[in-house]
Amino acid sequence: MWNHLQGSETPTLHLTMARWLGTRHGKADTKLLLMAFRAAGKSTVLGLFCAWLLLRNPNVRILVLAAEFELACKMVRNIKRIIERHPLTMDLKPARLEQWASDQFTVNRSVVLRDPSVLARGIGANITGSRAEVVICDDVEVPNTSDTPPKRADLRSRLSEIDYVLTPGGLQLYAGTPHSYYTIYAKSVRPEVGETAPFLSGFQRLELPILTPGGVSRWPERFPETDIADLKRRHGPNKFSGQMMLRPVNISAGRLDPDRIRPYDAELIYMDRNGLATLTLGDVTLASASCWWDPSYGASAGGDGSVIAIVFTDRNGGYWLHDIRYLRVDSTSVVDEATQQCRQVASFLRENRAPSVNIEVNGVGRFLPGLLRREMGLAGIGGAVVERSSHQPKDVRIVDGFDALLAAGALNARRAIWETPFVMEMREWRPGGGYSGPDDGLDAVSGCLLSEPVRLPRAPRAPSQTWRSGGATYRAETAFEI
Repeated sequence: MWNHLQGSETPTLHLTMARWLGTRHGKADTKLLLMAFRAAGKSTVLGLFCAWLLLRNPNVRILVLAAEFELACKMVRNIKRIIERHPLTMDLKPARLEQWASDQFTVNRSVVLRDPSVLARGIGANITGSRAEVVICDDVEVPNTSDTPPKRADLRSRLSEIDYVLTPGGLQLYAGTPHSYYTIYAKSVRPEVGETAPFLSGFQRLELPILTPGGVSRWPERFPETDIADLKRRHGPNKFSGQMMLRPVNISAGRLDPDRIRPYDAELIYMDRNGLATLTLGDVTLASASCWWDPSYGASAGGDGSVIAIVFTDRNGGYWLHDIRYLRVDSTSVVDEATQQCRQVASFLRENRAPSVNIEVNGVGRFLPGLLRREMGLAGIGGAVVERSSHQPKDVRIVDGFDALLAAGALNARRAIWETPFVMEMREWRPGGGYSGPDDGLDAVSGCLLSEPVRLPRAPRAPSQTWRSGGATYRAETAFEI
């Protein structure tokens, strides 16, 4: 009816959204997610839905949240215009103009309530004292709220306040498109950021990408196939995938793609056969190892962290990122921070049978080699401690370490690595001095990749032996005489 009054046709796409909202509301579903491609008319349909809710129950209170206050006000103005002009809702408009503001308004209702019928707020606003039966989250995830890990954490924290605003049995309705691989709309868990369940777990979802599974436009009158192809060409595959196909990706293409890493589940197996030690991952015999520790003291938000990593190589030139550890210290312990870290490093070396460790001695690292040697000796751990100085900028080292291996598909990583911040660092990292996000794991792994692989020497039977193949002795019988 509304579109007819406006002299326009109703796209099938909008009917699909409206029918889904009506059906879910009729079934008393209270957690809804509507995902549709950019410029699909989500906000128009949501405005009609809100007006419909007020028509059915004028006493309902609706809180509209958006990334910016101005965007939330735009939604409120849309609802106001519908109520003013739709023949079924005209009687809801109050006589007093002070109840009819641009950022909030109150319709004619039978009860006296402290909160207005519809209220607009930006996601950064204080909503502690508000109460509502319906909360509409319209495009709360945009680049300004999701392009860095701290912003994404802040967004999730603010959205969690909705639980205290909603009345019992209230409706949460999210509408938007993903702007990050770590989007709030993701279906699957992102363990590398500490998730144990998707942020919107339990929500009923309707996803409407611009193309159907058969490759047909969902709104051919507005987006014919030629225009869709042009959009993809002009905006690039990443932005098109995220904004038009609703696939969680980083909108700006990163230099390092973790999807090029091949995961594996094998664990290290140490064997001693006739005095010859070998180390394998599944059926792959390892030939050398490189371990790198990039230390830091007193790491805080925005500062460098202390990270150690180990990479093995096989006889065929394959690289195996087997372990990475982000060191943590107990500030209340009587043991000093440096010693705590050295003990963790010693434990890491023992667990991974590392023959040596490289320590970056720029800055704070210069005092650690001696302390680490002491802790390794006390723990009965053999191995060399090699002091290294880095003279290249960090972003150059990272590019040099990863670029060729990722391009060749030669880098493998144990599946447990995906449960650490390392994979997120890869997706987020950008070369150049302007990047300020976390990259300590990348720096440690690039150090492993760039350092000369350590050939594991044959050691005495106690405490350990080399597992490098070809290290055994052989006595040849000859007939040579002088």
